[in-house]
Amino acid sequence: MASKKKVVITCAVTGAIHTPSMSPYLPVTADEIADAAIAAAEAGAAVLHLHARDPDNGKPSQDPDLFRPFLEKIKASTNAVVNITTGGSPHMTVEERMRPAMTFKPELASLNMGSMNFGLFPMLGRFKTFEHEWEREHLENSRDLIFKNTYKDIEAILRKGTENGTRFEFECYDISHLYNLAHFVDRGLVQSPPFIQSVFGILGGIGPDPEDLMHMRRTADRLFGDGYQWSILGAGRNQIPLATMGAAMGSNVRVGLEDSLWIGPGQLASSNAEQVGRIRIILEALNLEVATPDEARAILHLKGADKVAF
Repeated sequence: MASKKKVVITCAVTGAIHTPSMSPYLPVTADEIADAAIAAAEAGAAVLHLHARDPDNGKPSQDPDLFRPFLEKIKASTNAVVNITTGGSPHMTVEERMRPAMTFKPELASLNMGSMNFGLFPMLGRFKTFEHEWEREHLENSRDLIFKNTYKDIEAILRKGTENGTRFEFECYDISHLYNLAHFVDRGLVQSPPFIQSVFGILGGIGPDPEDLMHMRRTADRLFGDGYQWSILGAGRNQIPLATMGAAMGSNVRVGLEDSLWIGPGQLASSNAEQVGRIRIILEALNLEVATPDEARAILHLKGADKVAF
């Protein structure tokens, strides 16, 4: 009898898109981030995608000293794969964004595959009250924001990360990003198989329609054949529907409060673990099996938790 397909669940724990005033459940301090990540791992997340925030005001930060406390606590408490952002925030320089991954040499790091408009300002129509003034400015400034990821930037991150044994979650927000990835594959700068995170529903990237998902899948198949690992990230209310559709087509999945604050229509998720638990129920109902951290390491060809610098 054939074994069930193993699906890797990634949980993006806090991120840089949403602000603390949008949800009381968004983790901000090192202890909150660590506890949220550990609970997500216990719920079934094999990979934990991590950003840091200033504990005083919740502002996204790439200061390695803010990462270290929760990285150490997570490693001591779970075997989950740690994935550190090199995206940081669109408002940061590439040098700032790279600091944590270069310091801690994780098994996995995120890498955005192209420059793009990154429109967060529509959230101003849904959220009216903010505790910190930077939150409103963060959203308003995205009207005139290019998230810079040039070929030079991407190559620098690829080369430096690969030297540390880090592999990448390639975040592809549009079709052109798949072609950018294929360019680096052809140049021999990307290790096989690439782990492609298809991102849907961010203003400036591809939309969240099912046909958009199909278009991304068809294009990735044409460019990479069966030589890639695929995962689905749906922003906001699209998180669970698109993850479900992708999983039924053979993808891995990503959930978490970085990508969506919701668990249902008008209902805030109370934790990252709640979202992981929801998608796990769906995966198992589809007769799919959730990958353990060590199974995820084998699927994604990672170097192992004993080879990181934290």
